[in-house]
Amino acid sequence: MRGARWLVDSLRAKQDIDKSLGQHYLISDELISRAVELAEVNSNDHVLEIGPGPGVLTEVLLETGCRLTAIEIDEVAIDHLRGAFAPEIKSGQLDLICGDALISDWPNDLSKVVANIPYQISSPLIELLTRHLRNPHTEEISDVVVLVQEEFAERLVMEYESDVGSLGMTALLDWNSEIEDKVAPHNFSPNPRVHSRYIHMTPQQEEFPCDKRLVRLLIHAGFAERRKKLRSTLKRAPKRLNRLPGWHSSRWKAAYSAFIEDERMDARPEEFEFDDWLQLANDFSSFGEEE
Repeated sequence: MRGARWLVDSLRAKQDIDKSLGQHYLISDELISRAVELAEVNSNDHVLEIGPGPGVLTEVLLETGCRLTAIEIDEVAIDHLRGAFAPEIKSGQLDLICGDALISDWPNDLSKVVANIPYQISSPLIELLTRHLRNPHTEEISDVVVLVQEEFAERLVMEYESDVGSLGMTALLDWNSEIEDKVAPHNFSPNPRVHSRYIHMTPQQEEFPCDKRLVRLLIHAGFAERRKKLRSTLKRAPKRLNRLPGWHSSRWKAAYSAFIEDERMDARPEEFEFDDWLQLANDFSSFGEEE
């Protein structure tokens, strides 16, 4: 293996860092291997890597014998990767796609996602992973291991009371998320201003008594104005409510009116546990259920 430092230096010799793309390259071979270990990647896997950049993680993933699809938006990096991994591309082990991972088509048979992602796409990537997981035409992803900004990781797993919010609550509908190794700035080139953390996500297998999409709308509506009581924030029907089968503003208003005196409506969103959101969504659904 050529190692991270060689791959990073090779790419940086071809172009300057583009900060708008969040280009901070991990150069610790030990920490790069850690992502592959956490995901337990093996030769039977089809892995998606997002934003391979110089290919430091790409190289370690390919060493496992897995089939790898890598999506990179930077054309100079694409040219570099084509040269660095020409044998793997020729053999079909590596499928290199030039494009934006948030809008490019993903393979339907992915088993794992492992990536050191640009931090600015963290939230939309979680959304995309969730849609992919819920898609009945795709195979279920068993593991997601991504390197993100530490603050984002803490909000995703709701590490502290102050981290409780819509991100972590809605993620619980589909994912079990664990916060893993901390990565200090000196492990990158160039150094970011923040610490990073690996997060490990696996699918949530629990069946819920109500539509996940309704729970999601309730959570987002509640946390949209987190200082207000739910009595205030849930009064207006959420946007896109009519996308849920059987739901419309009149049904929402009827359900809301039935629970206006419920003591739960005096709570603020951060006072609700995950099960509280599930129960409230279930209650709304039961009351407003159409004949």
